[in-house]
Amino acid sequence: MDVISACRQGLAHVAAQPAGLPSALFFAGLTGSLVHCVGMCGPFVLGQVMADAEKGAVGSYGEWQRLAGASLIPYHLGRLTTYTALGAAAGAATAVFTATSTFAWLSSVLLLIAAALMLLQAFGLAAGTASPLTAGLARLAGPLSSSRGPAARYALGVVLGFLPCGLLYGALAAAAGTASLREGAFAMAAFASGTVPALVAVGWGGLIVRRRLQSVARWIAAPLLLANAALMLALAASRL
Repeated sequence: MDVISACRQGLAHVAAQPAGLPSALFFAGLTGSLVHCVGMCGPFVLGQVMADAEKGAVGSYGEWQRLAGASLIPYHLGRLTTYTALGAAAGAATAVFTATSTFAWLSSVLLLIAAALMLLQAFGLAAGTASPLTAGLARLAGPLSSSRGPAARYALGVVLGFLPCGLLYGALAAAAGTASLREGAFAMAAFASGTVPALVAVGWGGLIVRRRLQSVARWIAAPLLLANAALMLALAASRL
C-alpha cells in the first residue's frame, strides 16, 4: 500500500508541474511512434530517402549527404506545423469554457479520453486508420513522397500530419484539456517532437531498422504508454 501511495503522490507531483502534460505527450509520441508511426509513415519516409539515393546515383552522394538527407528536416517541420496548429485549435476550442463551472469536469473528461486512447494503443487495440480520409490523404501524399524539393517535402509533412490514428486523437484530447491556445500548441509540438527520432532512424537504416524498431517496441512501448495513461489520469484528477 505504501508503494501505491508513493506512486500516486509521485504522479500527482508530476501532474502539478507546468511541463507535466508536454512531457507526457513527448514520451507518448516517442514510444507510440515505435509501434505506430514507423509502420504508418515509414513508407513515406523511405520513399523520400530512395528518391535522394536515385538522385545521388547520377552525381556524388557521400555518406554525409545520405545521413543529412535521411533526416528529412522539411518533412518533419511540416508534421510539426500540422500538429502544433491542431493543438492550438483544440486548446482554443475549449478555452471558452474556462470561466464556467463545468470547465474542471470538461478538462478531466478530455484527459480521461486521452488516457483511454493511450491504454488502447498500449494493448494494440487503437482505432484503425482505414477511412476515406486516410485514403484521400494517401493519394495527396503519394506524388509528394517521391519529390526531392524541400517545399514538396514540407507539404508532405503537413498532409501526413492529418492522418487519423488513436495516438493522435489521444494527444489532441489532452491538448484540448488545457483550454489554452498556447498550451495546446506547445503540448502538441512536444508530441510531434517525440515522433521524430523513430522516423529519422527509419530514414537512416531503412527497412531493417524499421523491423527492429517494431520488434523492440513490443517490449518497451506498452509499459511506457501505460505510464503515460497513468499520468493522464493524474492530470485529470488534479483538475478536479
